[in-house]
Amino acid sequence: MRLILGIVLACGALALVLVLLAWLAERRLQELADPYLVDDPAKLPNVDVGLVLGAAPIGPEGGPNRYFEYRLDAAAALWRAGKVKYLLVSGDNSRPDYDEPSAMRAGLIARGVPASAIYRDFAGVRTRDSMLRARSVFGQQRLIVVSQGFHAARAIFLGRGEGIETWGLEARDVDRAYSIFTELRRYPSAVRAYFDVWFDTPPRHAGPSIAVGVDPPN
Repeated sequence: MRLILGIVLACGALALVLVLLAWLAERRLQELADPYLVDDPAKLPNVDVGLVLGAAPIGPEGGPNRYFEYRLDAAAALWRAGKVKYLLVSGDNSRPDYDEPSAMRAGLIARGVPASAIYRDFAGVRTRDSMLRARSVFGQQRLIVVSQGFHAARAIFLGRGEGIETWGLEARDVDRAYSIFTELRRYPSAVRAYFDVWFDTPPRHAGPSIAVGVDPPN
């Protein structure tokens, strides 16, 4: 009985340590990204490309995903402000019936961004993949990332950890009760971000180079 109790207590203590570690990692990541993250396009430098990070088009209640919609609102505002010439929409297209980049492109066109200014990365299955592929496939060394604050902060950390000059435009956030999964995922994702930078995790997919502004939008 004592052995069982000891195992339970040890597991509980380990779980507590892991939770605390994840919380500290997320807080530190936010602090490191804070100097480069704003909610006003006017405060950003001019660069060629804004990287819009993917999200599921359909939200947890079955309607349009608010994370998705607010990111597109911010991306369109960034483009209209003249801070970027092109938008690179990067997301998951791992199944034929699921295509985040094409949904993002359609949403941006509906917001007045011309199709000629939108490039798609169909292999942005993770934030790190989106950042690394923006450089290795699309040739970008300077980026403005568009997402909600907690996500953009992680992207800034990942980008600058790889020598990519990265700034972030913070899209409107969503009430915490909207998606518990998204809220909780930020903490282990912060730990994974440190792991990826320390161990130089490569993107899952390579691809032929696409020269933004030279090659036609894909």
